[in-house]
Amino acid sequence: MALGQHQKILQIVGYQNSGKTTLMEQLIIQATTEGLRVGTIKHHGHGGSPMVEASKDSIRHEQAGASVTAVEGEGTLRMSIHQSNWQLADILAIYASFPMDIILIEGYKNEHYPKIVLLRSAQDQALLQKVSNIICVLYWPSYPLDQSLAIPAFSIHEQAQYIEFLLKEMRGKS
Repeated sequence: MALGQHQKILQIVGYQNSGKTTLMEQLIIQATTEGLRVGTIKHHGHGGSPMVEASKDSIRHEQAGASVTAVEGEGTLRMSIHQSNWQLADILAIYASFPMDIILIEGYKNEHYPKIVLLRSAQDQALLQKVSNIICVLYWPSYPLDQSLAIPAFSIHEQAQYIEFLLKEMRGKS
C-alpha cells in the first residue's frame, strides 16, 4: 500500500473478558496469512498509564503478526511517546505513515469506525445501544441472543463463519 492511501479500520469492542484480544489475534493471523499488513491500537481502559507488563495484549497482537502495535491509557501511548492526552485520531495520524492495509482497534467504544461487538452476558445488551456503526455481533453461549437483531450475529464458537465474514470486511475499501 502506498503512503497516503486509506487503510481499512475495524474496531472490536466489548466489556472486560469478552474475548476482544483473542479475536484480534485470530484476525491478525488470518489477515497476515493472506499477505495483508496489519496494525493494531488498544485502548487501556483500566485506568492509569499502561506499563510494559500491562501491554501484554499489544504484545499478543505483535506475536500474532501485527506490523505496528500500540496501547493507550490516561494520555500515554505505549510507543514511549508522551503528551497530556491522546485522541484516537492523533494515533491514527501517526499510523497513516506506516504501510498497512488494515488497522484493528481494540476498545474506544465511543468512536465511529465499523465495529464488531462482543457480548458475553445479558448485561452486555446495553452496549448495542451505546455504540455506533456495528457491522456484526459475536456472542457467547451465556448471552441470551435476541433473534430480532438487524445485524449479522455469530456464536463465538462459529469461528470459520465469522472469520470469513470479517475477512471480506477487512479486504473492502474504507
